[in-house]
Amino acid sequence: MLQMPASHRTPDRIVRPPSLFCVLLTTLLSSSVTYSQEIPKQPRITGDWWQVAGDPDLGELTNPRQQPVDFGVWQASDGTWQLWSCIRNTKETGHTRLLYRWEGAKLTDKDWKPVGIALRADPHTGELEGGLQAPFVFRDGQQFVMFYGGWNDICSAISIDGKTFTRRLNEAGKSTLFGAPTGNTRDPMVIRIGDLWHCYYTAGPGNKGADYCRTSRDLRTWSDATLVARGGQAGTGPSSAECPFVVELEPRQFYLFRTQAYGANARCSVYFSHDPMDFGVDHDEGHFVCTLPIAAPEIIRHEGQYYIAALLPSLKGIQIARLDWVVAP
Repeated sequence: MLQMPASHRTPDRIVRPPSLFCVLLTTLLSSSVTYSQEIPKQPRITGDWWQVAGDPDLGELTNPRQQPVDFGVWQASDGTWQLWSCIRNTKETGHTRLLYRWEGAKLTDKDWKPVGIALRADPHTGELEGGLQAPFVFRDGQQFVMFYGGWNDICSAISIDGKTFTRRLNEAGKSTLFGAPTGNTRDPMVIRIGDLWHCYYTAGPGNKGADYCRTSRDLRTWSDATLVARGGQAGTGPSSAECPFVVELEPRQFYLFRTQAYGANARCSVYFSHDPMDFGVDHDEGHFVCTLPIAAPEIIRHEGQYYIAALLPSLKGIQIARLDWVVAP
């Protein structure tokens, strides 16, 4: 075989290890592909509903047209389950609303015990008369914190036992934390993500319902509002983004439940995102998961099992069912 002189041979290829830049770029691209191909799970209501609360006796404030609506469910320090609901269309003066309380021994019990009126609006603390709405309770260390609507603003109260709450007043003697210039800021829900508390709520500037979020490190000083959900198949009507509730099912996998309709034709849309500050604004692409025939849901995780609480179609009570998460075909 004819041999080429050494000076004319093609030099052997020198193989060098990939640079750190290439490794990082490959990792980022792989992560992007994984995210883009990810199929969000769908919430599925399984089994039968059981009713836990009904149309309460408010004494002289009872009105045949009254309705238990937006509510909160939590476990008190003694292990009992608490449910506070906004009752609207009562004979309460002003905006006709107040908060009523039930108590259950177990989450799976039916017909919890009616306890009585839990809270009425106090205009001296910045709440509008008859304007209390949508209580939500969570733990912060050893104390329970309640966020609720005062009609124009989000307000707060605290408790040691999870049953008796006292308004938490600011330096001006008000229970209010923040609101929107348009008023009727309502339906607060709070979740801790990383080292920040996130408060999701509803407001309707321009008569267009939307969900917003503010963050805080101390539950007292809050960031400016960020628009996190609006429009899409759920619409932009004044009630198209009611009762936002966010679940972090797995790390960086967030699901937003957002109500559009109450009553017999109740409808709640579910959205998915890796960013808790963006569930789709004026579009659904990459976010919309499904709709559920319920209104004003609250998601509860107890002893490793998820549950969902929602209004009765008659708007005369509140019910609970098991909730599972499945990958749709």
